[in-house]
Amino acid sequence: MLISEIFHSIQGEGILAGVPSVFIRTSGCNLRCSWCDTPYASWQPEGTEMSLEQILAVVRQHSSTRHVVVTGGEPMIARQMPDLLTALKNAGLHITIETAGTIAPGGVACDLASLSPKLAHSTPSTDRAGAAWVEKHERLRLQPAVLRDWCSQYDFQLKFVASSDPDIAEIQSLLTEIDLPLPPDRILLMPEGISTESLRSRQQWIVQVCMQNGWRYCPRMHIELFGNRRGT
Repeated sequence: MLISEIFHSIQGEGILAGVPSVFIRTSGCNLRCSWCDTPYASWQPEGTEMSLEQILAVVRQHSSTRHVVVTGGEPMIARQMPDLLTALKNAGLHITIETAGTIAPGGVACDLASLSPKLAHSTPSTDRAGAAWVEKHERLRLQPAVLRDWCSQYDFQLKFVASSDPDIAEIQSLLTEIDLPLPPDRILLMPEGISTESLRSRQQWIVQVCMQNGWRYCPRMHIELFGNRRGT
């Protein structure tokens, strides 16, 4: 499996924000988000080929935490992912999978499905990504039936990056399409941005939207604490 990085930090986003966790970041993605903050795991996938045993050995070095976050890129495209998740579960670890929700779960081991559907503003320009990637990204980025599978089978959070009012209308439309009773406090909204300045410029607007809809405001704690850099 191509692994971009494995590191010990705190969870910076979502309902487990602040919890010490081991992050396993796979390399490779089936989307090309215009604002991607991990291009080394998506736009230009890089990393090291590691066996399941090698990955588990690194995870075991951090015995002070039982939380593991499997992220990417898009971790669900890795062929050995079901085997890795089973091994992590057998080791007694709590597993969060951070996924865009474009690939059905297929019964994988998971304690928290952290679903981040990509809104229209994520689609890159043709000049940057090429026509083929733009078409693929737009075709794959929202999969209501797949999201329904995840939300009906696992504890979940639906985590959205928002930058303007049209994003909110798109989120509301998608939630209707998922067609499940979704607790409002499992709908998380966070400002777009990879710097503290850009995040803060949208905070008050995001807070107001959350209050109007009963959704949860989601800070990006790791950027506030460490900046936008690897291994955090």
